[in-house]
Amino acid sequence: MPPLPDRISNTVLFRPALRMRMALLYAALVCTSVIAILGSTYLLAPGVLVHRTWQRAPNQPAPATSGHSGFVSGSIGWEKFGGLLMAFAVIAAFSLALGWLIAGRFVRPLRTIIGTARDISATNLHRRLGLHGDHDEFTQLGETLDALFARLEASFEAQRHFIANASHELRTPLSAGRALLQVAITDPAPTVETLQATCEELLELGERQERLIAALLTLANSQRGLQRPQPVDLADVAATVLLTRGPEAERRGIRLDATLAAAPVTGDPSLTQSLVSNLVDNALRHNVPGGHAEIRTATGTAGAVLSVGNTGTIVPANEVEHLFEPFRQLGTQRIQHDEGHGLGLAIVRAIAVAHGATLTTHARPNGGLDIQVVFPPPDTSR
Repeated sequence: MPPLPDRISNTVLFRPALRMRMALLYAALVCTSVIAILGSTYLLAPGVLVHRTWQRAPNQPAPATSGHSGFVSGSIGWEKFGGLLMAFAVIAAFSLALGWLIAGRFVRPLRTIIGTARDISATNLHRRLGLHGDHDEFTQLGETLDALFARLEASFEAQRHFIANASHELRTPLSAGRALLQVAITDPAPTVETLQATCEELLELGERQERLIAALLTLANSQRGLQRPQPVDLADVAATVLLTRGPEAERRGIRLDATLAAAPVTGDPSLTQSLVSNLVDNALRHNVPGGHAEIRTATGTAGAVLSVGNTGTIVPANEVEHLFEPFRQLGTQRIQHDEGHGLGLAIVRAIAVAHGATLTTHARPNGGLDIQVVFPPPDTSR
């Protein structure tokens, strides 16, 4: 069994290159055309390739003039046949050489693409093929690969940024818990009250870390795409979420207005619930006392529409897009909230992308955001 990979590699090693295969194909076409021309010539005008010999008919005198009536016999002479073979060999060699040159010209851009693509890795994704010239198939291939490299570069950069922020967020509760334990251990006269307070703080840090890990898992699952899409009604999902968020809205003094019309979509029920939950949580957490939030579902010409708007602090227009990045919150400094970690809107965008939905956000002039998610029409084939 071990020699099998060697045989496979040898087969691949001795396989003719694309340029040689193209040259052989060109030569085969030319030679086939020559054979077809000679064959059709022999069938249509056999006298061209036939060597004629004249024989005197029996009991007939020799002809006195150039015009004579005798028995005519014809055959292809060996000298003419040998000349045809020689001409055919010359034509085959010439067509092979010409095909080699033509194939090399056509394969040259492909070699450039292969060489540059091999040099591109995770550390130099900023490189591009940059093919110019006629807008042929090779140029289109180069443009497609350049777009792919650009997306990979952005993905790797976002991944490095996410890992750095996630490690920081995960390390902070651990450092805080270690500090609490060290204070409790070095306390010369610990009491039941102080130890109980330390345990309560440790429990709070543990719950916060659990929420962070759950949010990271939700973000990772949403970025994987849809596994088993099912029919889902956004109105039912929003109604369920609002029932669970009602007490928090009352505690914060925020009025919830809901206008829920049927909005069927095809998607993941768990992810759609996470999307609605994060939008509602964002509208409640980043609001002002006495403010309000509106949740609407409807069906438009483009598909199902989910709209969530809220009052709140003024959001600069140049900061709106950054709010959807992981661990990014409003302002240049990181604002810590007991309930959130800056992942809510990042999860919303990832879930929207997984469902092929369009996400638009507008900052209100007096403070707050208006977020709209338009899902594509449901798949009726399921």
